[in-house]
Amino acid sequence: MSKLNLKIAAGLTWAAAAFALAGSNTVYAAGAVCLPFGDIQANATDVPTLQRGAKLYFNYCASCHSLQYMRYGRLAQDLQLSEEDLLKNFAFTGAKAGDFVTISMPKGGRGNPPGSQEWFGVTPPDLSLTARSRGVDWIYNYLNAYYPDPSRPIGWNNLTFPNSSMPNPLWELQGIQEHVVHGHAGDAKSADAHADCSPSAFKKVSDGSRTAEQYDKDTRDLTTFLEYVGEPAIIKRESYGVWAILYLSLLTMLFWLLKNEYWKDIH
Repeated sequence: MSKLNLKIAAGLTWAAAAFALAGSNTVYAAGAVCLPFGDIQANATDVPTLQRGAKLYFNYCASCHSLQYMRYGRLAQDLQLSEEDLLKNFAFTGAKAGDFVTISMPKGGRGNPPGSQEWFGVTPPDLSLTARSRGVDWIYNYLNAYYPDPSRPIGWNNLTFPNSSMPNPLWELQGIQEHVVHGHAGDAKSADAHADCSPSAFKKVSDGSRTAEQYDKDTRDLTTFLEYVGEPAIIKRESYGVWAILYLSLLTMLFWLLKNEYWKDIH
């Protein structure tokens, strides 16, 4: 084997290693995105975290947002729940184990009965791939960055996703926090409303049913669940990656030995 081929084989080995070990926490959203609460180290292989996140999703998100690429049966398998328990606690639409996670809310629009387009101005998006398109840091900050804004039709705004069409779905858990601009409550129309991208940009005005620490854990659990939904294979992918790296390393060693054997008599 030539030196060039040996270098190529080694390069492919380490490239595969880096890919296998890479996490999915990368924020793919382009542009200047305000993430006032920093990043999150989500562990989508932790089953108890996924179970808590699934509970939050189906109680607070599933009425509007579908997971069109996820089946209930797959959820039951990965969350280590029986299909009966999962359908009883999570499938509020009468779905079966083989069904995808859809919603019963009508879309509305021209020629159809009133639905989400009339109520929210836009059909709520499917969340199957949100963690992969936006990144887990974006989701985590989005869930924490809501504040009341009387200038908005829904009465809410969001520092991470300005002028969002969705009100705060978790306000009963979080409570209400104002957005503060230079010490005064601000809104999205203020000239420097987004100048302060830090936790200090918010001032708590009323408590929710959860403490700040509990709510932070809730949003981390929900974010982790959505990361898993974006790539269900992540639970097993990382363990497979270790074996793949070992195999490629041994293969590289074999190539190196073969190279020495074939070239030992060539001068």
